[in-house]
Amino acid sequence: MEKTKVELDVRKDLANGLEPFPKIIEAVASLGPDDVFILHTPFQPVPLYGVLGAKGFEYTEQKVDNKHWIITFAKK
Repeated sequence: MEKTKVELDVRKDLANGLEPFPKIIEAVASLGPDDVFILHTPFQPVPLYGVLGAKGFEYTEQKVDNKHWIITFAKK
């Protein structure tokens, strides 16, 4: 079975003062056991690493530029 990639860009939400955490948790809840969650943020979301780590996810980071990070989460 092929992995599904669920991608979410929260940079505009954060720029507009909106809290993206509910959207992130909703996206993560929709994942199957082999799916991947890709998050675009303007910074490293360090607290999120612990939250999703407790749910069994590991992550990789890619810095695109000073205001764009791509974080990929997958189940361990």
